[in-house]
Amino acid sequence: MQLTALQVGILLKGTVEGNPEVTVNQLAKIEDAKQGSLSFLANSKYEQFLYGSGASIIIVNNDFVPAQPVSATLIRVKDSYSAFSVLLEKYDELLKSTLTGIEEPNFIHPSAELGKDVYIAAFAYIGPNVKIGDGSKIYPNSYLADNVIIGKNVTLYAGVKVYFNCVIGDNCIIHSGAIIGSDGFGFANSGEGKYKKVSQIGNVIIEENVEIGSNTTIDRATMGSTIVRKGVKLDNLIQIAHNVEIGANTVIAAQTGISGSTKIGENCIIGGQVGMVGHINIANGSNIGAKSAVNNSIKEENMSWNGFPLMSYRDSLKSQVIIKRLPDLEKRIEDLEKILKDRSK
Repeated sequence: MQLTALQVGILLKGTVEGNPEVTVNQLAKIEDAKQGSLSFLANSKYEQFLYGSGASIIIVNNDFVPAQPVSATLIRVKDSYSAFSVLLEKYDELLKSTLTGIEEPNFIHPSAELGKDVYIAAFAYIGPNVKIGDGSKIYPNSYLADNVIIGKNVTLYAGVKVYFNCVIGDNCIIHSGAIIGSDGFGFANSGEGKYKKVSQIGNVIIEENVEIGSNTTIDRATMGSTIVRKGVKLDNLIQIAHNVEIGANTVIAAQTGISGSTKIGENCIIGGQVGMVGHINIANGSNIGAKSAVNNSIKEENMSWNGFPLMSYRDSLKSQVIIKRLPDLEKRIEDLEKILKDRSK
């Protein structure tokens, strides 16, 4: 990839400040950038690297005022971090655009339907009646079971497993080791101290523009569907149980566990290692802090929550202050008890 500052400015709808003809052929962090690199400054704590950076082009915010002369050509945009992410996306697309065709060895069932310009890597398994949309890429050791439907421009990285009857929408990215549609954790107590497996006959539906991190598992529904709505972003190592529904554009960080039949609203932000019990509802716009335990439904929209037991974010901060003071309060109580005891003599 080789671009001039003028071309980058047009792509990002930014203003070029410096030499518009200077060229770049790689992207780099501002502290590591060398001549021919394009970098960005979004966080003020990295400004110190700007003045000694070897980068040829640096993307900055419109309101940035340099404290020293800058040798690089600057491109001013509304949000430098978002602008740089656009370049990363374009660069990523360029790297992957050459991947098409079918590698050997693999297994593709005769009844499977493959769209145009798909990529099927070696050692992939494509089962009966699978449908794969145009431009999708299936990397090595991926497994698509019977009747799976994959939309257009989907990427399944190495080792992704998609069980039977599951549906993945357009423009989804699923990273290595993720498992879509394994059995939900359903067992019935026989009354004799033994558990009988409850068959899980539903599926998983993942709508468009979803990204799922490595080793995340999404269980199929007992009946009906486990549903991940459009635009959801899931981190690595997340467990989503049977019949869960996650609303559009919700973001969930690593090691979170969501129990069966819980419904999460749209535009929620859920921190790492959050635990949710089953059969509860989480209101739209909920922001839940890391390591929180959610034992009951959240009904108020667009509120922040934290802690165990779960409480409003403001109340959790107050509780933390009180907890830090407990040793001092204990000592004061002991001193008061001693004074009262001495006075009673």
